[in-house]
Amino acid sequence: MLNKRISLIALGMLSATQAMANDQAESKGFQEDSSLKVLLRNAYINRDYKDGNDDKSEWGQAAIGTFSSGFTQGTIGVGVDAFGLYALNLERSEDRSGAGGIDFFKKGASGAPADDLSKGGAAVKFRLSSTTLTYGDQMPALPVLNYDNSRLLPESYTGTLITSKEIKGLELNAGRFTAESRKSAEGRDSGGLKSINVLGGSYQFTEQFKAALYASDVEDVLKKQYVNANYVFPIDKDQSLTLDFNGYRTKLDNSYVRESGATGDDNKIWSLAATFVTGPHSFTVAHQRSTGDSNLGYAYGGYQKDQGRVGDGGNTIYLANSYWSDFNAEDERSWQLGYGLDFSAFGVPGLSYNVAYVRGDNITTSTSEGGTEREIFNQFKYVVQSGPAKDLSVKLRSSILRVSQKSSEYNVSGNELRVFVDYPINIF
Repeated sequence: MLNKRISLIALGMLSATQAMANDQAESKGFQEDSSLKVLLRNAYINRDYKDGNDDKSEWGQAAIGTFSSGFTQGTIGVGVDAFGLYALNLERSEDRSGAGGIDFFKKGASGAPADDLSKGGAAVKFRLSSTTLTYGDQMPALPVLNYDNSRLLPESYTGTLITSKEIKGLELNAGRFTAESRKSAEGRDSGGLKSINVLGGSYQFTEQFKAALYASDVEDVLKKQYVNANYVFPIDKDQSLTLDFNGYRTKLDNSYVRESGATGDDNKIWSLAATFVTGPHSFTVAHQRSTGDSNLGYAYGGYQKDQGRVGDGGNTIYLANSYWSDFNAEDERSWQLGYGLDFSAFGVPGLSYNVAYVRGDNITTSTSEGGTEREIFNQFKYVVQSGPAKDLSVKLRSSILRVSQKSSEYNVSGNELRVFVDYPINIF
């Protein structure tokens, strides 16, 4: 059914009136609008697990090259996007690698992680007016299919995506992807994904109010819907209050329930965050709640074959209380207090700090009820503002996560440290 809807909406997008917008008319040409960028990334994650679990860590150096052409001139523009990825393993520890939440270098049959990784991909794109059809290897960033770029290398997907911006403020997306490339392994279909259909859009109603609706169907796994509403209340010249609501409803397919050993097939999870900004300071209060009968809680991301997950992108969790823990267990309720500081007001432009405390309770597992977890998150980030190293960023992030005995089936206690150094280079 979703397949038919995607086909009909895609046809509507391509035949939409061109009176509202026409990006293709502004095309300068295939070469003139082209860009080539290289991101050099050095990344390290260490997890000091508690309760007798072995510590895990991985460290690597990556080069991520991306090429994006412009569109040829004419009624229908044609272009090409491509990427090339390489990562070198700087730790190469069989004992310390292999944590699902780190996943820089997948372990091979021998139990050892790869020494290095290399892969690439390309896609062809067509543009009519302000509607673009892209076919091939892509990195989609949608609420129901968001590739993971929070580790050493990014994930990618192979398929077709149509994006339409014919009406000012309105963006529509429809797509179908049939392969998933794991961030820690070579190969185009390392995730075991059969197919995922995505459909939805967002609309900027006013300067202050924006909303979005999306749906996805992962073949033989689940169907998912997403809703978002975001409102910004201007208070003063440098003061504002933002309310942000995000919600997912997930229905597991019966075949996947049997395969995964889930106790139910339904989950609903939502979060509401209020952020008050005054000058360089921001203060956040958020509540998140998970309900339904599935012991998997809110299921997303991962790789079906070896993690029992769903394959819809490792960042497909547009929720307020997602840090090291996602606070997404069955029946879980969580609250957050957060604070952010922009040091540019104190003479240090490019430096920022964020801290958050999140506590979750009412966690249900197959053996207990009423479990709890809590996390303290800290992050410093500095972006070089000028000179030869302009735009180089250093990010230091730590989390302290403690999980009660009743919740040990769902999560594990530990201390996490992440160090990321990103250096983007614009070749042209």
